[in-house]
Amino acid sequence: MTENLLPGMGTENLITAGIDEAGRGCLAGPVVAGAVILPEDYDLPGLTDSKKLDEAARDRLAVEIRKQAVCWSLGVSRAQVVDEINILQATFRAMGRSVLHLKISPRLLVVDGNKTIPASYLNGVAGFRQEAVVKGDLKIPAISAASILAKTFRDKLMVQLAKRYPAYGFEIHKGYGTKVHMTALKDFGPCALHRMTFKGVLPDKKKSKQERMCLPGI
Repeated sequence: MTENLLPGMGTENLITAGIDEAGRGCLAGPVVAGAVILPEDYDLPGLTDSKKLDEAARDRLAVEIRKQAVCWSLGVSRAQVVDEINILQATFRAMGRSVLHLKISPRLLVVDGNKTIPASYLNGVAGFRQEAVVKGDLKIPAISAASILAKTFRDKLMVQLAKRYPAYGFEIHKGYGTKVHMTALKDFGPCALHRMTFKGVLPDKKKSKQERMCLPGI
């Protein structure tokens, strides 16, 4: 999932990529990371953190970002990967993939949050300098753009997956732990899209005080 360079664009000032993710806190679906290199001159009015925008604004900006970006890429870690290596590592994996799929290899990665991407997820590629920027999706345009591409791609994917698993309302909540989602989990149990290691997905296995008192040796 990448986009080529705009025709005629040079590379002399295009060395910084913004990195952000979407779906880290969801109970179902993948975590998706975006990587975006913006040109020195761009026209993206309203560009900000994807969470600050409504769906229509995100969709409009996503189209323009893909048109104007020097290059962009997305990386995905499925729910099964989240369960296998935990959500933090799955996020790093998605971020690393998004960087490595860029048509230009950036010299600087600006990553939203307080952590940078471990070298193991960048295939040991030398030359990457990284900076973690807390609330970077509000401060750094390239990170804002990455957050919008990741969010809009993931939302559309969850709408499509909802057709395969119609009982859960993924097209509405996109996998977050809303009341509707939690009720569906209680009624139907988890599906293949769910992150089984996340609290609330599987039934609570804690025993009541009365049950514990009945156990041998207690």
